[in-house]
Amino acid sequence: MTKSEIAEIKKLLTPKKCSITRICGCYVDGEKNKKTELKQAFLALPEEEMFKYFEILRKVLSGTVGKNLLSLEFPLASEEAGGTQEFLLRLRDSGLKDDALLEEFYDRIIENYEYVGNYLILAVHDVYDVPGRTKDGLEMEDASDEVYEYILACICPVELSKPGLSYDAAENTFRNRIRDWVVGLPDTGFLFPAFNDRGSDIHGTLFYSKDPEELKDGLVDQLLGCPLPLSAGSQKETFQTLVEETLGEDCGFEAVKSIHEKLTEMAEEHKDEPQPIVLDRNEVKTILADSGVSNERLAQFDRHYDETAGETTSLLASNVMNTKTFEVKTPDVVIKVNPERTDLIETKVINGRECLVIELGGSVEVNGITLRAGAQFLEDEEAE
Repeated sequence: MTKSEIAEIKKLLTPKKCSITRICGCYVDGEKNKKTELKQAFLALPEEEMFKYFEILRKVLSGTVGKNLLSLEFPLASEEAGGTQEFLLRLRDSGLKDDALLEEFYDRIIENYEYVGNYLILAVHDVYDVPGRTKDGLEMEDASDEVYEYILACICPVELSKPGLSYDAAENTFRNRIRDWVVGLPDTGFLFPAFNDRGSDIHGTLFYSKDPEELKDGLVDQLLGCPLPLSAGSQKETFQTLVEETLGEDCGFEAVKSIHEKLTEMAEEHKDEPQPIVLDRNEVKTILADSGVSNERLAQFDRHYDETAGETTSLLASNVMNTKTFEVKTPDVVIKVNPERTDLIETKVINGRECLVIELGGSVEVNGITLRAGAQFLEDEEAE
Protein backbone atom coordinates (compact mmCIF):
# COMPACT_ATOMS: atom_id res chain seq x y z
CA MET A 1 0.00 0.00 0.00
CA THR A 2 1.17 3.51 -0.75
CA LYS A 3 1.22 6.41 1.70
CA SER A 4 -1.80 8.00 0.00
CA GLU A 5 -3.82 4.76 0.18
CA ILE A 6 -2.99 4.34 3.86
CA ALA A 7 -3.94 7.98 4.48
CA GLU A 8 -7.29 7.46 2.70
CA ILE A 9 -8.25 4.61 5.05
CA LYS A 10 -6.92 6.52 8.05
CA LYS A 11 -9.29 9.39 7.27
CA LEU A 12 -12.21 7.00 7.78
CA LEU A 13 -11.25 6.72 11.45
CA THR A 14 -12.71 10.12 12.29
CA PRO A 15 -16.18 11.20 13.51
CA LYS A 16 -16.94 12.91 10.21
CA LYS A 17 -16.23 9.97 7.90
CA CYS A 18 -16.72 7.02 10.26
CA SER A 19 -18.66 4.08 8.82
CA ILE A 20 -17.38 1.37 11.21
CA THR A 21 -20.15 -1.15 11.75
CA ARG A 22 -18.86 -3.14 14.72
CA ILE A 23 -16.14 -3.27 17.36
CA CYS A 24 -15.04 -6.37 19.29
CA GLY A 25 -12.38 -6.95 21.89
CA CYS A 26 -10.86 -9.37 24.36
CA TYR A 27 -8.96 -8.39 27.51
CA VAL A 28 -6.17 -10.86 28.34
CA ASP A 29 -4.17 -10.99 31.58
CA GLY A 30 -0.50 -11.84 32.05
CA GLU A 31 -1.36 -15.54 32.43
CA LYS A 32 -3.04 -15.60 28.99
CA ASN A 33 -6.53 -15.81 30.53
CA LYS A 34 -9.47 -14.08 28.88
CA LYS A 35 -10.80 -11.69 31.52
CA THR A 36 -13.64 -10.07 29.59
CA GLU A 37 -14.89 -9.46 26.05
CA LEU A 38 -16.74 -6.66 24.30
CA LYS A 39 -18.83 -6.62 21.12
CA GLN A 40 -21.25 -3.97 19.94
CA ALA A 41 -22.15 -1.55 17.17
CA PHE A 42 -19.40 1.05 16.99
CA LEU A 43 -21.71 4.00 16.48
CA ALA A 44 -23.59 3.08 19.67
CA LEU A 45 -20.53 3.92 21.77
CA PRO A 46 -20.52 7.09 23.88
CA GLU A 47 -18.81 9.91 22.02
CA GLU A 48 -15.87 10.14 24.45
CA GLU A 49 -15.13 6.42 24.13
CA MET A 50 -15.42 6.62 20.37
CA PHE A 51 -12.71 9.29 20.24
CA LYS A 52 -10.40 7.12 22.36
CA TYR A 53 -10.88 4.17 20.02
CA PHE A 54 -10.22 6.41 17.01
CA GLU A 55 -6.87 7.38 18.53
CA ILE A 56 -5.93 3.74 19.04
CA LEU A 57 -7.07 2.56 15.60
CA ARG A 58 -5.41 5.43 13.72
CA LYS A 59 -2.09 4.48 15.29
CA VAL A 60 -2.19 1.16 13.41
CA LEU A 61 -2.04 3.17 10.18
CA SER A 62 0.76 5.46 11.36
CA GLY A 63 4.49 5.25 10.87
CA THR A 64 6.90 4.84 7.98
CA VAL A 65 6.13 2.58 5.03
CA GLY A 66 8.80 -0.10 4.93
CA LYS A 67 9.63 0.27 8.62
CA ASN A 68 6.58 0.33 10.90
CA LEU A 69 4.14 -0.40 8.08
CA LEU A 70 4.80 -3.45 5.93
CA SER A 71 2.80 -4.63 2.92
CA LEU A 72 2.72 -8.42 3.11
CA GLU A 73 1.52 -10.98 0.57
CA PHE A 74 -0.18 -14.29 1.34
CA PRO A 75 1.36 -17.49 -0.02
CA LEU A 76 -0.99 -19.50 -2.23
CA ALA A 77 -1.26 -22.25 0.40
CA SER A 78 -2.75 -19.78 2.90
CA GLU A 79 -5.69 -19.10 0.57
CA GLU A 80 -6.81 -22.73 0.58
CA ALA A 81 -9.40 -24.08 3.02
CA GLY A 82 -7.98 -23.94 6.54
CA GLY A 83 -5.30 -21.41 5.55
CA THR A 84 -4.64 -18.13 7.37
CA GLN A 85 -5.91 -15.90 4.58
CA GLU A 86 -9.04 -18.01 4.15
CA PHE A 87 -9.71 -17.71 7.90
CA LEU A 88 -9.30 -13.92 7.87
CA LEU A 89 -11.58 -13.71 4.86
CA ARG A 90 -14.31 -15.62 6.71
CA LEU A 91 -13.81 -13.38 9.73
CA ARG A 92 -14.20 -10.27 7.60
CA ASP A 93 -17.23 -11.61 5.74
CA SER A 94 -18.91 -12.40 9.08
CA GLY A 95 -18.83 -8.71 9.98
CA LEU A 96 -17.32 -9.81 13.33
CA LYS A 97 -20.70 -11.29 14.29
CA ASP A 98 -19.69 -14.95 14.35
CA ASP A 99 -18.78 -15.70 17.97
CA ALA A 100 -16.99 -18.96 17.15
CA LEU A 101 -14.75 -17.24 14.60
CA LEU A 102 -14.02 -14.43 17.03
CA GLU A 103 -13.01 -16.87 19.76
CA GLU A 104 -10.71 -18.68 17.36
CA PHE A 105 -9.21 -15.34 16.33
CA TYR A 106 -8.52 -14.41 19.95
CA ASP A 107 -7.12 -17.88 20.69
CA ARG A 108 -4.67 -17.68 17.78
CA ILE A 109 -3.35 -14.37 19.06
CA ILE A 110 -3.15 -15.45 22.71
CA GLU A 111 -1.27 -18.61 21.76
CA ASN A 112 1.33 -16.86 19.61
CA TYR A 113 1.67 -13.32 21.00
CA GLU A 114 4.68 -13.06 23.30
CA TYR A 115 4.10 -10.33 25.86
CA VAL A 116 4.72 -10.06 29.59
CA GLY A 117 1.66 -8.36 31.05
CA ASN A 118 -1.98 -7.63 30.28
CA TYR A 119 -3.22 -6.59 26.86
CA LEU A 120 -6.37 -5.83 24.89
CA ILE A 121 -7.16 -7.34 21.49
CA LEU A 122 -9.32 -4.99 19.41
CA ALA A 123 -10.94 -5.51 16.01
CA VAL A 124 -13.33 -3.37 13.97
CA HIS A 125 -15.29 -4.06 10.80
CA ASP A 126 -15.99 -1.38 8.22
CA VAL A 127 -17.56 -1.04 4.79
CA TYR A 128 -16.21 1.86 2.73
CA ASP A 129 -17.87 3.11 -0.44
CA VAL A 130 -14.77 4.10 -2.36
CA PRO A 131 -15.50 7.39 -4.15
CA GLY A 132 -14.47 7.84 -7.74
CA ARG A 133 -11.89 10.43 -8.67
CA THR A 134 -11.54 12.88 -11.51
CA LYS A 135 -8.41 13.01 -13.66
CA ASP A 136 -7.20 15.81 -11.37
CA GLY A 137 -7.49 13.54 -8.34
CA LEU A 138 -10.60 15.18 -6.90
CA GLU A 139 -13.06 12.87 -5.13
CA MET A 140 -16.61 12.52 -6.45
CA GLU A 141 -18.66 11.65 -3.37
CA ASP A 142 -21.70 10.57 -5.39
CA ALA A 143 -19.72 8.29 -7.72
CA SER A 144 -18.63 5.20 -5.83
CA ASP A 145 -16.48 2.87 -7.89
CA GLU A 146 -16.55 -0.09 -5.51
CA VAL A 147 -17.04 -1.20 -1.92
CA TYR A 148 -14.02 -1.92 0.30
CA GLU A 149 -14.94 -4.16 3.22
CA TYR A 150 -12.19 -4.68 5.77
CA ILE A 151 -11.22 -5.48 9.33
CA LEU A 152 -8.63 -3.54 11.31
CA ALA A 153 -7.16 -5.29 14.35
CA CYS A 154 -4.59 -4.40 16.97
CA ILE A 155 -3.08 -5.48 20.28
CA CYS A 156 -2.69 -2.84 22.99
CA PRO A 157 -0.75 -3.16 26.25
CA VAL A 158 -2.83 -2.54 29.40
CA GLU A 159 -0.81 -1.16 32.30
CA LEU A 160 -1.42 0.39 35.70
CA SER A 161 -1.43 4.18 35.73
CA LYS A 162 1.36 5.85 37.69
CA PRO A 163 0.78 6.62 41.37
CA GLY A 164 0.38 10.24 42.41
CA LEU A 165 -1.84 12.91 43.90
CA SER A 166 -5.08 14.06 42.30
CA TYR A 167 -7.39 16.97 43.00
CA ASP A 168 -10.87 16.09 44.33
CA ALA A 169 -13.10 18.93 43.16
CA ALA A 170 -16.07 17.83 45.29
CA GLU A 171 -14.01 17.89 48.51
CA ASN A 172 -11.74 20.69 47.33
CA THR A 173 -8.67 18.80 48.42
CA PHE A 174 -5.86 16.59 47.14
CA ARG A 175 -6.00 12.82 47.56
CA ASN A 176 -3.95 9.80 46.66
CA ARG A 177 -4.91 8.88 43.10
CA ILE A 178 -6.45 5.47 42.59
CA ARG A 179 -4.35 3.50 40.12
CA ASP A 180 -6.33 2.26 37.11
CA TRP A 181 -5.59 -0.20 34.35
CA VAL A 182 -5.04 1.99 31.27
CA VAL A 183 -5.12 0.87 27.63
CA GLY A 184 -2.02 2.04 25.78
CA LEU A 185 -1.44 2.64 22.08
CA PRO A 186 -1.07 -0.47 19.90
CA ASP A 187 2.04 -2.60 19.96
CA THR A 188 1.10 -4.38 16.74
CA GLY A 189 -1.83 -4.63 14.33
CA PHE A 190 -2.95 -5.28 10.77
CA LEU A 191 -5.41 -4.21 8.07
CA PHE A 192 -7.07 -6.93 5.99
CA PRO A 193 -7.46 -7.04 3.10
CA ALA A 194 -4.94 -4.60 1.70
CA PHE A 195 -6.23 -1.44 0.00
CA ASN A 196 -4.20 -1.47 -3.22
CA ASP A 197 -4.95 0.71 -6.24
CA ARG A 198 -7.84 2.10 -4.16
CA GLY A 199 -9.53 -1.27 -4.07
CA SER A 200 -9.71 -4.51 -2.10
CA ASP A 201 -6.74 -6.85 -2.51
CA ILE A 202 -7.50 -10.09 -0.65
CA HIS A 203 -4.04 -11.43 -1.53
CA GLY A 204 -2.30 -8.92 0.74
CA THR A 205 -2.42 -7.27 4.16
CA LEU A 206 -0.84 -4.24 5.84
CA PHE A 207 1.05 -5.08 9.03
CA TYR A 208 1.94 -2.56 11.75
CA SER A 209 4.65 -2.86 14.40
CA LYS A 210 5.36 -0.12 16.94
CA ASP A 211 8.99 -1.29 17.08
CA PRO A 212 10.28 -1.86 13.52
CA GLU A 213 13.00 -4.14 14.90
CA GLU A 214 10.53 -6.37 16.78
CA LEU A 215 8.23 -7.72 14.09
CA LYS A 216 6.61 -10.52 16.13
CA ASP A 217 7.66 -13.28 13.74
CA GLY A 218 5.73 -16.02 15.56
CA LEU A 219 2.47 -14.06 15.62
CA VAL A 220 2.74 -13.07 11.96
CA ASP A 221 3.52 -16.64 10.92
CA GLN A 222 0.60 -18.22 12.77
CA LEU A 223 -2.02 -15.46 12.44
CA LEU A 224 -1.27 -14.05 8.99
CA GLY A 225 0.93 -16.73 7.46
CA CYS A 226 2.89 -14.17 5.43
CA PRO A 227 6.67 -14.13 5.04
CA LEU A 228 8.26 -11.09 6.68
CA PRO A 229 10.95 -8.99 5.04
CA LEU A 230 14.15 -8.10 6.87
CA SER A 231 13.56 -5.40 9.49
CA ALA A 232 14.71 -1.87 8.64
CA GLY A 233 17.76 -2.20 10.89
CA SER A 234 18.67 -5.59 9.42
CA GLN A 235 18.40 -4.18 5.89
CA LYS A 236 20.80 -1.39 6.82
CA GLU A 237 23.29 -3.80 8.37
CA THR A 238 23.00 -6.12 5.36
CA PHE A 239 23.73 -3.30 2.92
CA GLN A 240 26.68 -2.06 4.98
CA THR A 241 28.17 -5.56 5.16
CA LEU A 242 27.60 -6.06 1.44
CA VAL A 243 29.44 -2.83 0.58
CA GLU A 244 32.32 -3.60 2.96
CA GLU A 245 32.80 -7.16 1.66
CA THR A 246 32.43 -6.24 -2.02
CA LEU A 247 34.85 -3.29 -1.87
CA GLY A 248 37.34 -5.00 0.45
CA GLU A 249 40.57 -2.99 0.62
CA ASP A 250 39.01 -0.41 -1.73
CA CYS A 251 36.38 0.56 0.86
CA GLY A 252 37.67 4.10 1.35
CA PHE A 253 36.13 7.48 2.08
CA GLU A 254 35.65 8.58 -1.54
CA ALA A 255 34.05 5.26 -2.55
CA VAL A 256 31.50 5.35 0.26
CA LYS A 257 30.81 9.04 -0.36
CA SER A 258 30.13 8.27 -4.02
CA ILE A 259 27.66 5.50 -3.10
CA HIS A 260 25.86 7.89 -0.76
CA GLU A 261 25.65 10.50 -3.51
CA LYS A 262 24.16 7.97 -5.95
CA LEU A 263 21.50 6.95 -3.45
CA THR A 264 20.75 10.61 -2.70
CA GLU A 265 20.29 11.30 -6.42
CA MET A 266 17.99 8.30 -6.74
CA ALA A 267 15.89 9.45 -3.76
CA GLU A 268 15.54 12.93 -5.29
CA GLU A 269 14.51 11.54 -8.68
CA HIS A 270 11.80 9.34 -7.16
CA LYS A 271 10.62 11.64 -4.34
CA ASP A 272 7.20 12.19 -5.91
CA GLU A 273 6.50 8.50 -6.54
CA PRO A 274 4.03 6.84 -4.15
CA GLN A 275 5.95 3.60 -3.70
CA PRO A 276 9.27 3.40 -1.80
CA ILE A 277 12.39 2.62 -3.86
CA VAL A 278 13.09 -1.10 -3.83
CA LEU A 279 16.67 -2.24 -4.51
CA ASP A 280 17.10 -5.75 -5.84
CA ARG A 281 20.39 -7.46 -6.61
CA ASN A 282 20.87 -5.84 -10.03
CA GLU A 283 20.03 -2.33 -8.82
CA VAL A 284 22.50 -2.55 -5.94
CA LYS A 285 25.17 -3.78 -8.33
CA THR A 286 24.42 -0.90 -10.72
CA ILE A 287 24.74 1.63 -7.89
CA LEU A 288 28.16 0.24 -6.97
CA ALA A 289 29.28 0.24 -10.59
CA ASP A 290 28.12 3.84 -11.11
CA SER A 291 29.98 4.78 -7.92
CA GLY A 292 33.28 3.70 -9.43
CA VAL A 293 33.67 0.22 -7.94
CA SER A 294 36.08 -1.74 -10.13
CA ASN A 295 34.99 -4.66 -12.32
CA GLU A 296 37.39 -6.85 -10.38
CA ARG A 297 35.49 -6.14 -7.15
CA LEU A 298 32.08 -6.42 -8.85
CA ALA A 299 33.00 -9.90 -10.10
CA GLN A 300 32.56 -11.12 -6.52
CA PHE A 301 29.37 -9.15 -5.90
CA ASP A 302 26.83 -11.89 -6.66
CA ARG A 303 28.51 -14.28 -4.25
CA HIS A 304 28.61 -11.65 -1.51
CA TYR A 305 24.95 -10.77 -2.15
CA ASP A 306 23.79 -14.38 -1.84
CA GLU A 307 25.81 -14.89 1.36
CA THR A 308 24.81 -11.59 2.96
CA ALA A 309 21.26 -10.83 1.79
CA GLY A 310 20.00 -14.04 0.23
CA GLU A 311 19.12 -14.85 -3.37
CA THR A 312 15.66 -13.23 -3.45
CA THR A 313 16.03 -10.49 -0.82
CA SER A 314 15.24 -6.91 -1.79
CA LEU A 315 16.17 -3.81 0.20
CA LEU A 316 14.41 -0.46 0.56
CA ALA A 317 16.62 2.52 -0.28
CA SER A 318 15.15 4.47 2.64
CA ASN A 319 16.26 1.72 5.03
CA VAL A 320 19.83 1.15 3.86
CA MET A 321 21.08 4.74 4.03
CA ASN A 322 19.94 8.11 5.37
CA THR A 323 20.07 10.34 2.30
CA LYS A 324 19.13 13.44 4.34
CA THR A 325 22.51 13.62 6.05
CA PHE A 326 26.09 12.47 5.48
CA GLU A 327 27.75 11.21 8.64
CA VAL A 328 31.39 10.52 9.39
CA LYS A 329 32.04 8.78 12.69
CA THR A 330 35.16 7.87 14.64
CA PRO A 331 35.35 6.53 18.22
CA ASP A 332 35.66 10.12 19.47
CA VAL A 333 34.14 12.38 16.81
CA VAL A 334 30.87 12.50 14.85
CA ILE A 335 30.57 14.85 11.87
CA LYS A 336 27.29 15.43 10.03
CA VAL A 337 27.29 17.15 6.66
CA ASN A 338 24.54 18.43 4.38
CA PRO A 339 24.39 15.71 1.67
CA GLU A 340 24.41 18.45 -0.98
CA ARG A 341 27.77 19.71 0.31
CA THR A 342 29.85 16.56 0.68
CA ASP A 343 32.41 18.37 -1.49
CA LEU A 344 33.40 20.32 1.65
CA ILE A 345 34.93 17.24 3.25
CA GLU A 346 37.89 15.19 2.02
CA THR A 347 40.78 13.07 3.30
CA LYS A 348 44.41 14.16 3.30
CA VAL A 349 47.66 12.81 4.71
CA ILE A 350 49.12 15.46 7.02
CA ASN A 351 52.40 14.84 8.86
CA GLY A 352 52.11 11.15 7.96
CA ARG A 353 48.60 10.80 9.41
CA GLU A 354 45.37 10.33 7.46
CA CYS A 355 43.04 13.22 8.34
CA LEU A 356 39.58 14.47 7.49
CA VAL A 357 39.75 18.02 6.17
CA ILE A 358 36.64 20.21 6.23
CA GLU A 359 36.46 23.51 4.41
CA LEU A 360 35.07 26.15 6.77
CA GLY A 361 32.81 28.22 4.54
CA GLY A 362 30.65 30.98 6.01
CA SER A 363 30.02 31.35 9.74
CA VAL A 364 31.26 28.76 12.22
CA GLU A 365 29.78 28.13 15.67
CA VAL A 366 31.28 26.18 18.57
CA ASN A 367 28.87 25.47 21.44
CA GLY A 368 26.63 28.20 20.04
CA ILE A 369 29.44 30.79 19.98
CA THR A 370 30.19 32.37 16.61
CA LEU A 371 33.89 32.27 15.76
CA ARG A 372 35.66 35.22 14.15
CA ALA A 373 36.90 34.35 10.68
CA GLY A 374 40.65 33.68 10.63
CA ALA A 375 41.08 34.10 14.39
CA GLN A 376 42.83 30.76 14.88
CA PHE A 377 45.02 31.36 11.86
CA LEU A 378 46.22 34.69 13.32
CA GLU A 379 46.92 33.03 16.68
CA ASP A 380 49.05 30.38 15.00
CA GLU A 381 50.93 33.01 13.03
CA GLU A 382 51.72 34.99 16.21
CA ALA A 383 52.89 31.83 17.99
CA GLU A 384 55.42 31.19 15.26
